[in-house]
Formats: sequence, structure tokens, C-alpha cells
Amino acid sequence: MAQSIAFGIAGKVLEKLGNVAYEGICSVWGVRKEFAKLKDTLAAIRAVVLDAEQQQARTQELSLWLQRFKDACYDVEDLIDEFEIEAFRRQVLERGSTKRKVRHFFSGSNPLAFRFRMGYKIKKANEMLNEIAASMAKFRLTQKHETNVIHCERETYSFVKTSSVIGRDEAKQDLVNILMNPTDEKDIPVLPIVGIGGIGKTTLAQLVFNEESVKSHFELRIWVCVTEDFDIKQLMIKIIKSATDDVWNDDNKKWRELKDLLCGGAQGSRIIVTTRSLDVATITGTIPRYDLEHLSDENCLSLFLKLAFIEGEEKQHDNLVKIGEGIVKKCKGVALAVKTLGSLLRSTRVQHEWEVVRDSELVKLKQKENDILPALKLSYDHLPWYLKQCFAFCSVFPKDFEFGHHRLTQLWMANGFLQSPYENEEPEDIGNRYIQELLSRSFFQQYEDYLLFTKFKMHDLVHDLALSVAQNEVNSCNHYSTGNVRHLWFDLSKQDASQLPNNLGCLQSLFLFDEEGKADSESLIAEVISRSKHLRVLDLASCSLEQLPNNIRYFKRLRYLSLAYDGNIKRLPNSICNLQSLETLDLVGCRGLEELPKDIRYLISLRSLTVTTKQTRLQENGISCLTSLRRLIFSECENLEKLFEDIQNLTALRELYIHECHNLVSLPQGLKYLTALELLVIWNCEKLDLTMEELELEREEGGSLRKLAVRGVPKLESLPQWILLGSIKTLQHLYISNLNNLWTLPTWFQHFTSLQNLYIINCPKLSCLSEGMQHLTALKRLTIGGCPKLNKRCIEETGEDWPKIAHVPDFYCGDFETTTNDK
Repeated sequence: MAQSIAFGIAGKVLEKLGNVAYEGICSVWGVRKEFAKLKDTLAAIRAVVLDAEQQQARTQELSLWLQRFKDACYDVEDLIDEFEIEAFRRQVLERGSTKRKVRHFFSGSNPLAFRFRMGYKIKKANEMLNEIAASMAKFRLTQKHETNVIHCERETYSFVKTSSVIGRDEAKQDLVNILMNPTDEKDIPVLPIVGIGGIGKTTLAQLVFNEESVKSHFELRIWVCVTEDFDIKQLMIKIIKSATDDVWNDDNKKWRELKDLLCGGAQGSRIIVTTRSLDVATITGTIPRYDLEHLSDENCLSLFLKLAFIEGEEKQHDNLVKIGEGIVKKCKGVALAVKTLGSLLRSTRVQHEWEVVRDSELVKLKQKENDILPALKLSYDHLPWYLKQCFAFCSVFPKDFEFGHHRLTQLWMANGFLQSPYENEEPEDIGNRYIQELLSRSFFQQYEDYLLFTKFKMHDLVHDLALSVAQNEVNSCNHYSTGNVRHLWFDLSKQDASQLPNNLGCLQSLFLFDEEGKADSESLIAEVISRSKHLRVLDLASCSLEQLPNNIRYFKRLRYLSLAYDGNIKRLPNSICNLQSLETLDLVGCRGLEELPKDIRYLISLRSLTVTTKQTRLQENGISCLTSLRRLIFSECENLEKLFEDIQNLTALRELYIHECHNLVSLPQGLKYLTALELLVIWNCEKLDLTMEELELEREEGGSLRKLAVRGVPKLESLPQWILLGSIKTLQHLYISNLNNLWTLPTWFQHFTSLQNLYIINCPKLSCLSEGMQHLTALKRLTIGGCPKLNKRCIEETGEDWPKIAHVPDFYCGDFETTTNDK
């Protein structure tokens, strides 16, 4: 399989060397000639790398040569980084005092010392690449290009929802009947569903789990994943949290222990287990197992056509449907294979590309037990190289891990994976585009679609594929690599320190977790970090550190730092502000944090900042100086009374969240000048007063607000005109909830001609909709709940306000429970 890891890394480095910004570096530091040599040699080697990757299995020597080239590419990328870091340092000096500048000149980073040091490093890099280029002749490699890539040029952003599952109605009803049947067993009956990977066991279980008759029959339903590392305590925590797939562990003793714990359940309880293993089914089952059959060819073709075409479009492409029939037969009734190949071919109508998939040797391979699905390998081979490296990186997460689009984009950005042919495309937009592409090709599954964000997962088989293509670059839970590990996930509460890789010098991403708070974890974390000189990502979420390691200021390449939900840390060292490359800083849930560092304004590359602090006021000339910020979140800042007044300086800010700031009394007036702001969330701020009557008339059109969510602001009686009036032409999503004193919608509401989604939840005093809502022709979804007066007026056909909303295709009106975590 052409995995293209080295090819992709070389491409990324070449793109950086051709970037306009690095042209500037060449001019400033006089390294144009040396960089040109690097670029030429890299390009010459990369031209034969695809052939080398395809042939590496035949000889260990070729595999080692590829590894050397890959390591050399990373070294060149680090070189480029050092120039970028120096440029950031000079920017900070311009903002700093004379004292800082003098100190800088006498440090190791003064211009003369830097130029001498970097000249030597570039020379060594050129020598290394020349050696690699000289040795490639003996392998007789030929130039190859990415000829099998299928680009998502059509419907790049569309995600095919497959909620209507095909061909499983009978199986679903069989299982529902088994669950409903009374039993004389004293213990809870356990029903195993058995089948090969990708056949649809989990999908079938989900159908049963969400069946209305099952919902009404069982008072409590729990969905939980049991993985290979079967730990009783952790599993009980998962069950209690009602987390979410398949049972992998076949340790009989552990199962009996867990079953004993569960046997205290109510009479009539049932357990369903989905597994590939007959051994697991034998150990766990107390009633006969359910063997899930392969999908029929007819059902497979229906599923394939649904995913490969827009509804009805297949009638225009008889030639492709014929080819599709051949592809489906080779999927041998495995739903995931059908889904993967259907999603892949949705993006092309070129007959030859369909024929390539049909005739591929990979499709013909028979799936072996615990092996990667051949159809997944084929679909991976058709990814462009920039998506391959992003996908392979995701293997660092444990199986069944839920990740959100913001976090994943930030991690990809930190590792330099986001490349764009468009000069001004924002990295966050590139990341979202990549996610949509991987979704459309079924490498990701949309797990939860919340109001303001979406969570994803990878199917277990897809995760296995990601691990295999990442080769030795990733060290994750229960997967240990040799060689130069680049990305490491390590759980201190589950894994022993002896399991850490010996070589951490090349590590770029480090995820450390310690939810159980081991006594020796702080010193171990400090040791691991000290051995990881090239870190770009450092995630210490839930590690409960009392302080950051002292050497954190030396990690100049660091772009992502998370201390999320560390309740012990009280202060951050001011030296953290030396990390001028830092793009993401996540301090959410750090409830003991007394204040932000005083020099935070020097984090000039910061694009995302999430803050939980005990401060009552934020310093001026602090966060407001971070002009690269795109996303700013204040969460659970219990004492915070006011934000900084000079917020208008954040001219690039696109998202602002203010969440659970219970003592916040007002928002800064400069907020109305944030013309780039696309998303504003104000959530459970009881003392907040959003009225600014004297400023309302100053608000002009020209805003870019697309989403507004306001919840739990009891002082609000009408929607804030000063926020909304500037975005009449842009607002697409409006969510208002738990506004106990909101009594009217404004007369100008009818002018929101771009509004697509409107949610009005738990606003008991709101008695009617505003006049002219029938003019909101873009409105696709309207949800009204927990508004007794309004509910009556919106009854279909007979309600007084029904004529205003009769044109909305997706309308719901009913009761909503008041909760603290509305989706």
C-alpha cells in the first residue's frame, strides 16, 4: 500500500520553502543560496519517494533509506521553524522595553550569533540530504506522481447522513423481541451479537437502543464501550457516565466480576454485547448468540447508490451504476466496505476512476480476522497526501475517542499539516474543510451534533488503518512503536513509566493524562517534557499539576498547550509568555488559577485562548494586545465582573464565548466594533445586563455575525439591538433559551433574511412571534419549547401565529425540560 508519509512530509517542507514568508527570511538572513540547494535536493528525492514507498517491503535497506529521508525532512522543517521563531522574537522586541532589547543582544539569540548558528545547521542539513540523494541510485527508483487521487471537487462540504439504515429491519425486530420477552433467569440475560468487523453490529445495536418501544420499556438505557484494556474501575465509571462500542476483552474472570457488579440492576434488565469474537460471545452470553448475516447484494447496492449519488442522480449514469454493481459484489456484504467505497466515489463521475476502484486488487482481497478491511486501504490510497498525514495523526487518540472539530483543527495546525492553495485561507477554515473531506469519505463518523459544535469518532477498523499507515510515528494506548516516535498518548493512571519510549527527542505531540492523580506524576511529567525538545503540542489535561515545569520557557516550537481541568494550578510562570509560537492556550476548568500572566500580551501568535480564572477584573493591555486571536472563551470565571474595555483591538476575532460567568455585569462597549465576529455565545450569566440603549443607534450594518446563542440571562427583556442590528444580512443561526423575562421579539426581526435556524427554548413570558416572520424565507428549522403562551399560538393550522411560520419545513413545538447542558 502506497502510504505516502515521506512523500507528504517532503511536500509540506517544499511548500514552506516556496512560501512568500520564507522568501523574506532568505532576504533578511542571506541564506537564499543555501535554502535553494535544500529545496532542489528535496524535490529530486521526493520525485522517487512514491516508488520507494511502494517497494520498501522488498528490502530492509530501502525502508531504512526512506526513514532517513523522512527524518531529514523533519530536521529541515525544524530549521524553517527556527527562522520563524526568531522573526516572532523580533516582533516582541519592537513592543518591549529598551532593557529587553539590550538583554536580547547579549543573549544567544542576537542577530550575529543566530546567523552563525543557523548557517552551520543549514550546511549540515544539505550534507545529509546530499548523502541520501547519492545513495538512492542503487535502488533504481523511478519518478512517480499521485495518479490515483480522487479529489472532492463536488460537494466538498456535504456530509452524507445514513440514519436510515438499509437491510436491517428484520434483524432489529428479532432483537427487540428477544429483549421484550420475559425470562425466568435470576441473573441479567446477556445477548451477544456476533459478526466480522464492519458488518454493522454496532449500527444494529444503535437501532435497537433507539427504538421507541425499547425507550418506553426500559427506564434507563446505558451505552458503553469495553476495550482491550478491561479495567473494572474505569469501566464502571464509563457505565455511570453512560458513555459510549464493541466488547473486545475475552478474560472470563474480569467478565464475571463486572457481571456481579451489574447484577444489582432492576428486574427485567438486559445486556447486549457486540463483538467479533466467538470467545467473547461464549464468555459473556447467557442466552443464544445472534449471528449477524452479511447484507444481501440488493441491499448493498441500495446503500452504495444512496452514498455515491444525490437522490435520483443515478438514473443519469447507467454506466456508473453497472460498474457499481461489480464493486458491490466484491464488498461481500460488509456494510462498512460498501459505505467507504460509495462515499469515495461520490466525488467523481469519471468512468475510469470508478473502473480503477472496481478492478483494484485490494477490493478482491478477502478480509481476514482482525485485519484491516481491504476497502478501507483502497479508499486511503485515493486520499491526497495532505489528508493522509492528517488522518494518520488521528491514530494517536485511543479507540472510541470523541474529538471535536476545533481541537482537531488546532492540533493539525500545530503540527503544520494544514496546507492551502489559496493565499488568504484561514487555517481554521482549512481544518474544517479537511474534516468535511474525511467525513464525506467515511473515515470519520459524526457522533454528536451539538448546537455549536460537532463531535466525531473513528470506527475501530478505521483506527486500525490509521495506526498501520502512521507506521512507527505514533505511540498510543496499547500500541507501542520503535524508532523516532513523533506523537505520543500516555495515560499515567493506566500505563507504567517503563512503557514510555526511550527516544523522545523527536517527539512533536505529547498527550499526558493522570485522572487518578498519582503521587509521583508531577516529577515524571517534568522528566518526560525535558526529554522532548521539539514539542509542538503539549496536552496536560486533567493532570492536576500544581505548577508547570520550569523549563517550559525553552520550548520555542510549542504551538498548542492545554492545562484543561487542572484544578490544582494557581499560577502560570510569566516565562510562558516567551512562547511566541504558541497558537492555542487552553486553561478551561483551571478553577484555582488566580490570574493570567502579566506579560500575556507577548503571545503574539495566539489564535485560540480559553480562560478560567478567579480574577474579578482583567488587565488592560493584556488579552486585547493579542491581535492574532480568532477564538476567545471565558468559562466558569466565577468572580469576573467585567471584561477588558479595549476589546475592539481584536479585529480578527471570529468567535467569542462567555460561559458560566455568574458575576459578570456588563460587556465592553467595544464589542460592537468586532466586525469579523461570526459566533457569539452568552451562556448562564445571571447578573449580566445586555442593554446599551445609548449606543443602539450607532450600530451600522457591516457585521459578520452568523451564529448567536443567548441562554440564562434573566435580566434580558428584549433581544440586544446593539449586537444584532449590524448583522441583519448575515445572521443564520439564533438560539435563545432560559430567558425568564424575555417578553417580546423586536419588530425588526423580519429583516433577518439569511436566518436558517431559530431555537426559542424556555422563555415563559414570550407570548407571540413578531409580525412579518413569514418573510423569513431562508428559515429551514424552527424549534419552540417550554414557552406555554407561545406554544399555543404556534399550533399547526389553528394557532394564531401559524400563518407566520407555515412555510418552515422543519418545525417543532412542544415541551422542553430546563437543563444546564442544552445541546
